[in-house]
Amino acid sequence: MSDALINGLAGAGGGIIAQLITYPLQTVNTRQQTERDPKKERRKLSTLEQMSQVVKQEGWDRLYGGLGPSLVGTAASQGVYYYFYQIFRNKAEATALERRKKGIGDGSVGMLSSLVVAALSGCVNVLLTSPIWVVVTRMQTHTKKSQPNRTGSLSSEEVLLAAVEPPPYGTSHAIQEVYDEAGVLGFWKGVFPTLIMVSNPSIQFMLYEILLKKLKKRRLSRGKGNNDVTALEIFFLGALAKLGATVVTYPLLVVKIVSIVVSLMVKTSSKAITGGDKRHQYRGTLDAILKMIHYEGFYGFYKGMGTKIVQSVLAAAVLFMVKEELVRGSRWLLTRAPIDSVKPRPV
Repeated sequence: MSDALINGLAGAGGGIIAQLITYPLQTVNTRQQTERDPKKERRKLSTLEQMSQVVKQEGWDRLYGGLGPSLVGTAASQGVYYYFYQIFRNKAEATALERRKKGIGDGSVGMLSSLVVAALSGCVNVLLTSPIWVVVTRMQTHTKKSQPNRTGSLSSEEVLLAAVEPPPYGTSHAIQEVYDEAGVLGFWKGVFPTLIMVSNPSIQFMLYEILLKKLKKRRLSRGKGNNDVTALEIFFLGALAKLGATVVTYPLLVVKIVSIVVSLMVKTSSKAITGGDKRHQYRGTLDAILKMIHYEGFYGFYKGMGTKIVQSVLAAAVLFMVKEELVRGSRWLLTRAPIDSVKPRPV
């Protein structure tokens, strides 16, 4: 098994575990980013209060709305990303060694090369997995609407039908809605700002590699093994790297989510958007940016940032820790495989 495939599978496993732990925070954060109703904005609620409100009004299942396709998307995204990251990283390391033989550089991958490797991996990931995340975002922002009380004008049969709980909003419903609204290209709605968001993992991995290299050098100078890095240290390195990347790129994330949800996924039943208020009707990504600056100021680009920092930093820390442990475990099993395979089988 290739090293790239090991890293890809480990990244997928780590991403799934991190997603399961932090998904309710992600759902609340998505709603915070897309909320454009001035009446609701005046009622400032904490993240925990918003989670409680969702549970009371819509049920526990709405906190995990879109979890199924999200887990598929996470596994695919992290698997694709780490697979191609390792391939590009190996080529970058080989190039650095060749340059060293020619007397250029010290043989290590520099900061710029790390950024390019992460950016290329991110672009491949975005183009391949964008449809999954469009469906996930639609499911996260779907809310159950209470029907108006009109039983006085309905027959007894109609009253019974109105009282029946509407069918659950599933993955197939979201896919059909996206296709009906924008066709096949609708599944790549918001792909341009998403490609710009590649800067987030690029900065994250650059910071992670820099911090990891410094930690290894520090341990080596103290007489410890160069690879003597614990799972807990990886956890904190991943958290710090993601914190720095999130603070820098958060406005781009808000533009991406708003572009997908408000422009493409507008619901005809949403009065906050379709009630004639042109402030919340966006013709595209650029139009969304200009109107957010004009009507909301730069604060509009940082809505829900506190929740996002908690969710993304925790998710990244868990992902890095679990992924590295899975890689170590896989390599250990593979090195033992040839020895175990020659043992005679019991008759």
